[in-house]
Amino acid sequence: MIKCTQLQFDCIVVGAGHAGIEASIAASRLGLKTLLTTLNIENIGLMPCNPAIGGPAKSNLVREIDALGGVMGELSDATYLQLKTLNSSKGPAVRALRAQSDKKEYKYLARNYIESERNLTLKQIQIVDLIVEENSIKGVVDELGIEYHSQVVILTTGTSLEGKIFIGLKSFSAGRLGERSANGLSEKLRKLGFDVRRLKTGTPARIDSRTIDYSKLELHPGDEIIDNMPRFFSYKSNRPIRKQYPCYLTKTNERTHQIIRENLKYSPLYQGLIKGIGPRYCPSIEDKIVRFAHNSSHHIFIEPEGKDTYETYIQGFSTSLPIEVQFEMIHSLPGLENASIIKPAYAVEYDSVCALELDYGLMTKKIKGLFLAGQINGTSGYEEAAAQGLVAGINAKNYLNNKNYIPLNRSNSYIGTLIDDLITKDIDEPYRMLTSRSEYRLILRQDNADLRLSEIGYKEGLVKEEDILKKRFKEKEIEIQIEKLKNFKIKANDENKSILSKYNESLELGSSAFGLLKRPGVDFKVLKELGYDSKINTEDKYLIRDIEEQSEVLIKYEGYIKRQIEIISNQSKTDNIKIPDDIDYNSIKQISTESKEKLIKIKPKTIGQALRIGGVKPADISVLMVLIEQHKIKKEYVK
Repeated sequence: MIKCTQLQFDCIVVGAGHAGIEASIAASRLGLKTLLTTLNIENIGLMPCNPAIGGPAKSNLVREIDALGGVMGELSDATYLQLKTLNSSKGPAVRALRAQSDKKEYKYLARNYIESERNLTLKQIQIVDLIVEENSIKGVVDELGIEYHSQVVILTTGTSLEGKIFIGLKSFSAGRLGERSANGLSEKLRKLGFDVRRLKTGTPARIDSRTIDYSKLELHPGDEIIDNMPRFFSYKSNRPIRKQYPCYLTKTNERTHQIIRENLKYSPLYQGLIKGIGPRYCPSIEDKIVRFAHNSSHHIFIEPEGKDTYETYIQGFSTSLPIEVQFEMIHSLPGLENASIIKPAYAVEYDSVCALELDYGLMTKKIKGLFLAGQINGTSGYEEAAAQGLVAGINAKNYLNNKNYIPLNRSNSYIGTLIDDLITKDIDEPYRMLTSRSEYRLILRQDNADLRLSEIGYKEGLVKEEDILKKRFKEKEIEIQIEKLKNFKIKANDENKSILSKYNESLELGSSAFGLLKRPGVDFKVLKELGYDSKINTEDKYLIRDIEEQSEVLIKYEGYIKRQIEIISNQSKTDNIKIPDDIDYNSIKQISTESKEKLIKIKPKTIGQALRIGGVKPADISVLMVLIEQHKIKKEYVK
């Protein structure tokens, strides 16, 4: 191997997808001399599947990334083609912003961000080996035998590890179509004793928009922009107003389903060629047809990939069937009878590491200084990857400085929920963030991520002074606003009754603005018609909107929020009960063998974390709590 003294870094990030971008930028902004390596420098920030950011639960992750000082929200806001709020008619816990992005602009801007960081070095190399001494990482080795030294390495390899692409019964080595796979690291990880598993994902074909008959499709425009103020992911002031482009909807039919059923014999998935487990919540179209045979039709969205390209994405039509079958399938869809395929759909199988190998800072338990983030941990999605990358980048600095990890948990963030799920549950399929995964989703809304997490980001060193001052102003103004609403009285006169009747509300007796705002048909717009003036001392119209909306949510859902805070308070009691690091579970006779095996494998840090491990019995946790409280958990007491 070739050693070079100048190739010494504080942190090395392997892979420049969404996890690698966040990890490398965070580490470099925190003062670490950082190296970012990638197989192809032209594909930094590439969106190999749908060029979209956000959606249910994922928008929460993006807002949290932004609140902590990450960049995904900024990149998305600067490159959107369409902004749309999903579930807008439902409660705030499930509302979700989604942005269709310009694929080319996104990756160009991501590269610009990286190249603007003074502490960040970018190299197009393939890392094939890890340098490990005495169970600590010391660096990496590229395919030319050059060593790069560091006390911290973050692997964010995406689908590249031993990647294999399938199109029909044909297959070839690749992490993504047009990009080679990364070979060598998987074998090294196995030799180090890691549980390496095989997973699978896929992507639809891309078609030429000029060959689509849009007259047969259902139009799906973006949000109506009120007062020239779109919804954005980032809380920062850079909010570009861009032209919005529509998406469209078509549907599969019996002809589509018949083509798929007749050709399952050519499916690598159904012929057993693909061994990796695919994502349950994002199945291929052939999997949908088989698993949901009772459904006569499935929605297929036609989405642009950029404003300067005619390449178009077919959402919901992922497949690994042969290209000639893909032609038939696509041509059976209304509006796509003459569509021309630019890129075929394919499935990709790749290696990942069981996330039970990690601690809650995303550092491996076996090798100190080695962090894993993104799809290598068995997750699926750009947002999940970016969130992990940000956490790994911050914790790299904390590890080197002997500081505690960034304090994210289930009760303060979706990111904490994501990590807790990964490291406590033996997940055997690609993990996708869902609102249902959070028991505290009414508290962890996308609209209050800055209020929840900005102080943490500021303390860690990624949130700027101007942004934390803005957050503190917002927080104070919300308190002031709620008090003003309590004190503002609205009389039950004819004028006010007439105004409220327009919104299907009545007023028999006088009421405070606070009391009226609890009603479903009343918002700040209605209150202003009734004479209320919020009088917020700022010219930032977005900030005014946020303060009013935040006040409304806190008032309308006051009872629910209070109950959830009480639940969190009770849960935090078990999360605060620490389990000693030197515990010997095998010496505790009162705990079942099954629970011992899980506890030994995962090594939970707290009783709360132990309670969330699948397969661990609550009765065994009760025994553990009693022993800890009685100070009998140390080896000398339990033998």
